[in-house]
Amino acid sequence: MKFAHLGDCHLGGWRQPELSDLNFQYFQEAIKRCIKNKLDFILISGDLFDSPYPSIETLKDSFAEFKKLKDAKIPVFLIAGSHDYSISGKTFLEVLESSGFCKNVSSYEERENSIILTPTIHKNIAIYGYPGRKSGLEVDEIERIKLDDAPGLFKILMLHTTIRDAIGNLPVKAVDETKLPKVDYLALSHLHIIYKKDNRVYSGPIFPNNISELEELQGGTFYIFDNGKITREDIKLKDIISIHLEINNSMNAIDETLELLKTHILKDKIIIIRFSGILEKGSISDLDFTRIEAFLRTKKSYAFLKSTTKLHMPSQDVKIEKIDSGNLESHIIKQFQEKNPSVFNSLIPQLIRSLAIEKNEDETNSVFEERIMSETKRIVQI
Repeated sequence: MKFAHLGDCHLGGWRQPELSDLNFQYFQEAIKRCIKNKLDFILISGDLFDSPYPSIETLKDSFAEFKKLKDAKIPVFLIAGSHDYSISGKTFLEVLESSGFCKNVSSYEERENSIILTPTIHKNIAIYGYPGRKSGLEVDEIERIKLDDAPGLFKILMLHTTIRDAIGNLPVKAVDETKLPKVDYLALSHLHIIYKKDNRVYSGPIFPNNISELEELQGGTFYIFDNGKITREDIKLKDIISIHLEINNSMNAIDETLELLKTHILKDKIIIIRFSGILEKGSISDLDFTRIEAFLRTKKSYAFLKSTTKLHMPSQDVKIEKIDSGNLESHIIKQFQEKNPSVFNSLIPQLIRSLAIEKNEDETNSVFEERIMSETKRIVQI
């Protein structure tokens, strides 16, 4: 038995046209390798698309790739993820399925306090699946799942969620993997990480979804299961040059950056420029990135991304009269509560503290966002 495990493709996710195209090229490369390896079937464990309703262009290109798989007689089994899931249940995954290009294996029913998953049988394999939800809402549901047994068959379970073992002690709502039904292969997506432990595997993204992931992952991944051997397939079609500069003068920062760029081979590469620091001279608006863009065009770079999120203006002294308290935050909260009486006002300090949570150095954006959301839900008890 030989199959591929893909996920987090997020087709149509990038706003920049060149990176949206590149995302699809990585998907094409994965499909090409799947056909070359003469697989028995393919699993896609959620977020094939970045939206439940992708653009017509994205759909047209995707259908062309799925037709290649159909022509090669490689069936595809998938589930919806948190991005391509729709609360109405109506998504373009249904269009793919009705066209004969794939099979959505999310089949289940409620029985008392359990969710019973019904298998999709393919030869001597039983494939189970449960879809992802927005904001990790699937976690509580997954803890109630049980399998409608298929004795003697190789069992695969596809989930689009966060498992505790993959994130350690991070305060994020997660599924205790030890409480999941026993299967022969657990196909996971949602966390854009490199993770393979025993028979539990996160596919990783086919292509990074933001600047931080481009820097961290450098490319895309998926896995191939070959008679018990699990191998990671790395995809890297473009090199990335990432430059981080701490500056205090925006008036000469672009000149300094251009000089630094001249020391690199830039052709056909993704260029990332990050500025950080506290500006003593000039302002963020003085950074003329069009000069960098023009220079990179002459060098035939593939794409240019920039970030100034960690670049700040000097803090200004704020004079507030008639405030005896040394705690400005408490004073502002008190004033708001007096003007807006509500039973929920007692939650304000806790909510403000939850929004002050900092991103850990080795934490992906999706895990960080889930951690903040989980803490907020705990405070408001939803």
